Formats: sequence, structure tokens, C-alpha cells
Amino acid sequence: MSGKKVLLRAEKLGFEASGRSLLQGIDLAIHEEEIVTVIGPNGAGKTTLLRLLLGLLHPSSGRIERRSGLSIGYLPQRFSVDPSLPLTVRGFLCLPQRKSDAAMRTSLEEVGVPQLLDAPLQTLSGGETQRVLLARALLRDPDLLVLDEPAQAVDFSGQ
Repeated sequence: MSGKKVLLRAEKLGFEASGRSLLQGIDLAIHEEEIVTVIGPNGAGKTTLLRLLLGLLHPSSGRIERRSGLSIGYLPQRFSVDPSLPLTVRGFLCLPQRKSDAAMRTSLEEVGVPQLLDAPLQTLSGGETQRVLLARALLRDPDLLVLDEPAQAVDFSGQ
């Protein structure tokens, strides 16, 4: 991709867990303004690859380079909140950095759930939770947006 800066690069990436090789020999470069889709069957290692690229897991082999100062927005495949945790959507969107009410409202409007700003996080449906997670990822104004099965638990019209 001529002229587009590399946001993230993986070379000869491998990952082992419990004595099993889950990924091996992965070479990947993601450039700005590029859309990359990773597809494969269940258990193929897609989520593991994303977690490696994000730095949530450490590779067994190979290396990963991220552009200095890279801002990443991440929507995980699964997310659960302890029912006893008194956390509203507003509080969740402010983790780990305080955001303005206007920015939070705009982000929630972008994903179609502005009415949820003061709702308790643990009372949201699966689809509402996915939308709030996406709003949080967008709120960071990321250079790289990583979505791991973003339509999971979202109804047809929401997709």
C-alpha cells in the first residue's frame, strides 16, 4: 500500500498454549485507512491472533511492532459484568479516562443507543452491551479499530 503508514506489523508470529501450537508463521501488516477481515472456522485462532496483536497476549515466537502512540479501540468477543458491580454506562465509558457528556452522548448516538447513558451496565441486553462496547471503542477516536465478532448478540436490524 503505497503512501499509507503501517499501524501494526507482525512477523513470523507464533503462539503456544498448554504445549499446543495455536498459531505459527503469521506475517501481517495493517496500514492506516485499511480494512482487514480475519475469517476462519471456530477454534482457528482468530481471537488469539487479535489478542496477540493488541498486546493482551505475548507471542511464543516472532515479533509485533506497533506505531508509536498508536491508539486502539477494541470491541471484545465476550464481555460480562458482575451483577453486584454498581456501574452505569456513563461510568463505564469514562474508564480509564474521563470523557465529556457531549462526547459520550455523541458516541452512543452513533451506535443507536443514546438513551442508555445512565442505565446500569449489568441490566443491558446482549445487543445493547455490544453497542455500548462499540461506542466505548469509538470514543477513543482510535487509529485502529479492532472488532471481534461485533454482531454477536445484536439483532438483525442492529447489525
